[in-house]
Amino acid sequence: MKHLLRGLLVAGFLAFTPAAYAQDFVAAPIEYSERVPDENAEASVLYQRTLDWTENRFTYKPKEVIRTDATKGEIRVSGTVKVKTASNSGQMQERPVVFEFVFRTLPTGYEYSVGYFRVIPDAKNPTTTVPFEEFVSQLAKERNNERTHNDRRVTAQATSLASEIAMSFRSYMNSRPAAGAIE
Repeated sequence: MKHLLRGLLVAGFLAFTPAAYAQDFVAAPIEYSERVPDENAEASVLYQRTLDWTENRFTYKPKEVIRTDATKGEIRVSGTVKVKTASNSGQMQERPVVFEFVFRTLPTGYEYSVGYFRVIPDAKNPTTTVPFEEFVSQLAKERNNERTHNDRRVTAQATSLASEIAMSFRSYMNSRPAAGAIE
């Protein structure tokens, strides 16, 4: 009787336990954006500070200044980072990835974003780019992805790079001298 009761309990638990499904990996756009309240700073000061960062401290090269507009307080710059994929033999291969950094002043501070990631699949032809999500989807369909996990690898790297770029900018903006300080 005890064995029958245990068997029924186990069968009941198994019958009502939801099935575990493997998670399908779906590539989401890589982006980091933030709106920073700063009521004490003038828009022109924030703009000039950001312009200085993009010109002198933006280390993600090659870079291209896409647009600067002092009257609107907007700056748009593209930069390049690298992600690594693994081959069948375990060798790591670097792939250049182009991104955009966008800055805008607001009446009560500023906002910035790091996003619009595009992969350069062929280093010999750097003008041809593929949207990051499409590249990750291609990696996920590769036969050896079960072993290399390249889709997850490059997504994690790109996410980390977006955060790193944003932290670099925010750290620079937070280190500006206080208003009225003597320089």
